Amino acid sequence: MRGWAAQDRPRGRFHDDAPYENVSRTGEGWSGWRRALTAGAAVLLVAALVPPVASEARHIEALEALQFALLAFAIPALVVLGAPWRLVGRRARSAVAVGHGKALLERPLTIDRVAAARRRHPESARSVAYLIVETAVVVAWRIPASVDQLARHGWLSLVEVVTLVGPGIGLWLELVESPPFTPRLARPKRMAVAAVAMWTVWVTAYLVGLSHASVYRAYLHGPGSNLSVSADQAITTGVLWFTSLCAFVPVIFSNFMIWLRGDEDPDQALHRLVRDERRRTTQSPAAGGPTGVSYPGHGSGESGAL
Repeated sequence: MRGWAAQDRPRGRFHDDAPYENVSRTGEGWSGWRRALTAGAAVLLVAALVPPVASEARHIEALEALQFALLAFAIPALVVLGAPWRLVGRRARSAVAVGHGKALLERPLTIDRVAAARRRHPESARSVAYLIVETAVVVAWRIPASVDQLARHGWLSLVEVVTLVGPGIGLWLELVESPPFTPRLARPKRMAVAAVAMWTVWVTAYLVGLSHASVYRAYLHGPGSNLSVSADQAITTGVLWFTSLCAFVPVIFSNFMIWLRGDEDPDQALHRLVRDERRRTTQSPAAGGPTGVSYPGHGSGESGAL
């Protein structure tokens, strides 16, 4: 197979990923447990949109909170951790060793190009933008007017899916690895972003739990109801606290432990490697890059290093 020679590649594309590009981040690694996580996300999505959860969520606040938690935390987290990007057909399938320490990557597709662009531009501002969008969407779906409309019009749950799952995936891509995507934030900043996202949910849930009157007027708690207003809202608060804690605390704890073990944050070292390689390539554009991953099928040169 013929690769894309380093000197034949357009400048600014892929050549600055060589210091840290590897098989696990470019093609391989969609293992059994990742498939299980992806399948779990699909199962939870169906469970959230069909009876009994979908129907009872229109009558019981606690079940509406559970439906919200599945769409806002559980499903985006499982999708990102499962890394199912190959399923949508926009990611190269594998990297094949060709000897002399070189690896040959299939023709890069959309996902590969987006992942490479993210690694070349690890600005914190872009990650904070995802947090702002996610926070705004979460608050918007927890205010009384939105919850009351959901209780009266069940079809709005489809709008809830789109507006919660999409930004949720964007936020989780900034918190955990999802090959070929890597977080752009250093570990301390990941911990801060996860904490802010969790506290946002806690505050909205706490305000509901403190109220002795019904916050969501569309839910009736009359004599025939199984739960009183206080009990239903207390359970709602507990559901949101517990689900957000299960989602974000492992991220905070794992990043904290890894950060404590190393003298230097590996993410910061990674970003510095990218900057140094870009600077060196700009100064010496004709020089070949270090041994790494090459892309076949582009040009007529021999397999070049990425």
